[in-house]
Amino acid sequence: MAEHHTGPAETGAAMDYKEHEKTYKLSISGAKVGSAISAALLSAMAAGFFGPAGFLGGVLVFIVLTIASIVLLR
Repeated sequence: MAEHHTGPAETGAAMDYKEHEKTYKLSISGAKVGSAISAALLSAMAAGFFGPAGFLGGVLVFIVLTIASIVLLR
């Protein structure tokens, strides 16, 4: 069965909330950048495969969209 504790929730070492906030912000920014790069990759693949741009045009679209999205997410 589950144990029922009546004491305070933080009985161990003190929490470093500043470090928690830094880790949270880093994971959120990583998710945003990863989503932007995935969207840029899908757009570049569509431009390269279905458009007249070809492989080099797709690479160029990917580079431009990746740089633009990273600049806009800051």
